[in-house]
Amino acid sequence: MQTVANFDRIGEENAFAVLARATALAEGGMDVINLGIGQPDFPTPPHIVEAAVKAMRDGQHGYTPAAGIAPLRAAVSADLHRRFGAEVSPDSVLIVPGGKVTMFTAILMFGEPGTEILYPDPGFPIYRSMIEFTGATPVPVPVREENGFAISAEETLSLITPRTRLLILNSPANPCGGVTPKPEIDRLVAGLADHPEVAVMSDEIYDQILYDGESHVTLLDYPEIRDRLILLNGWSKTYAMTGWRLGYSIWPEGLFDKARKLAVNAWSCVNTPAQYAALEALTGPQDAVAEMVAAFDVRRRVVVDLLNAMPGVRCAVPKGAFYAFPNISATGWASKPLASALLEETGVATIGGPDFGTLGEGFIRISYANSEANIRRALGRMGDFLAKGGRG
Repeated sequence: MQTVANFDRIGEENAFAVLARATALAEGGMDVINLGIGQPDFPTPPHIVEAAVKAMRDGQHGYTPAAGIAPLRAAVSADLHRRFGAEVSPDSVLIVPGGKVTMFTAILMFGEPGTEILYPDPGFPIYRSMIEFTGATPVPVPVREENGFAISAEETLSLITPRTRLLILNSPANPCGGVTPKPEIDRLVAGLADHPEVAVMSDEIYDQILYDGESHVTLLDYPEIRDRLILLNGWSKTYAMTGWRLGYSIWPEGLFDKARKLAVNAWSCVNTPAQYAALEALTGPQDAVAEMVAAFDVRRRVVVDLLNAMPGVRCAVPKGAFYAFPNISATGWASKPLASALLEETGVATIGGPDFGTLGEGFIRISYANSEANIRRALGRMGDFLAKGGRG
């Protein structure tokens, strides 16, 4: 059978391959600690779970509009206004089954052979995978350690050409934990005035996971680009709802109906009881969010201190999300072999930096979405492994 060429170019997210290998090792009797997967270790708050149960008991079992139930779209709009003062019409809100769906939709909408799409590197691997799937040329926007893992507006703007269709941004960022400051975003948006044909997709899925007094700068704050801005967000990280498969996106008027039609063709609508759970997440108590972020903050400090005490390792302090991206180049190891050795020989699952882009060599990603006790045990093993010359 001959499939279309697009499927020969599609990539994947290696965190799931590492998860599968870690699971297999654990089933074989190894004590495995997973610092690879980007998934909060907290349960979904009980009031959110109960909202889904109630919806099922109330008979909410059928199809909904492809864009999502009206109360949830209105709640998204109200939440963005409450947190940022942003004016977002519920009519521009699309409820989708997870954050990746917005990436897929936006990249599919703008990517084709002969075009270019800019994306952060190191960055979430699905950006590049989907760009290559469409036949467009992926153009990495460097995310540099020396810049605090924030993007440079000047460097980003310099990469735009007449073939550029879409610019993808992510702050707070996966895998580096960087947060791009407002002055840099101001400069970027000002420069985009010279490129009115370039759409922008802003991945803001970690917008509530920030530390050290950092404030999230949403691109919704910039009216001059609202007519070409696609915003990606959701419930997975903020409310510990990864398996619920819930996300939302905000679309400019000229693009919304195209995205809605793709929903009709691809997934019809999001699971109905899950939408009622999402509604409760936004309108119910928010205490659990603050408690999770406080716990992540404690773990973040532990991770940074322990990593910086290891031979050949240095780790910048993450400002957001729940990832550290330590530089391991002075250990003498390449990133992916080190990540593999840590898993196979010590039972510590991490992700090699090149899985997030070409500029990820010399780094590994550590997720601190695991308990402090597990983090201390895992990094103790890693430190011992490196101190003994890396041979166990």
